[in-house]
Amino acid sequence: PVPTISWRKVNGHNPSKARLRKSQAVLEIPNVQLEDAGMYECKAENSRGRNVFRGQLQVYTYPHWVEKLNDTQLDSGDQLRWECKATGKPRPTYHWLKNGVPLWPQSRIEMVNGVLMIHSVNLSDAGMYQCLAENKYGTLYASAELKILASAPTFPLNQMRKTIIITKGQEVVIECKPQASPKPTITWKKGDKALRESKR
Repeated sequence: PVPTISWRKVNGHNPSKARLRKSQAVLEIPNVQLEDAGMYECKAENSRGRNVFRGQLQVYTYPHWVEKLNDTQLDSGDQLRWECKATGKPRPTYHWLKNGVPLWPQSRIEMVNGVLMIHSVNLSDAGMYQCLAENKYGTLYASAELKILASAPTFPLNQMRKTIIITKGQEVVIECKPQASPKPTITWKKGDKALRESKR
């Protein structure tokens, strides 16, 4: 006799959106999501007995960005840390480009699981970087520019006054605020002699 057919998801519940058609012979799952993956079982039985078939549903997804890059400005000598993060099934792998050319690990450059680190950046590191996240279903690109600031100390806005007149016994404050990248070291002299800290 014509068998009665039933479906179930092994180790779970049938998706609520699932539909049965053609006397329950066809299981339809619209808009499949990752959580729909799993083992499904079709059971057919009549007065003469029953039989069971099991099939594995595997769901794959394109890579999708969780975290992208942002344009960055650093002082010469600083450390760069950029992280690319994408979801997808199979899990995406990552590759890096600099100005369109593949970037490889070097003495100052590390690349691990979507993280790019450049130690002690210099002007040669400036440029346009791309992170690629890919699995066998697709590839994503994220781009960002790295600018390196490097300039000798100058005093364009904070010139020290040439002459300061002050009454004996009062306190005097002389500020030294150069513009420079990286941050400069500052020393003081009185005449030709280096100035040392004292109680005053």
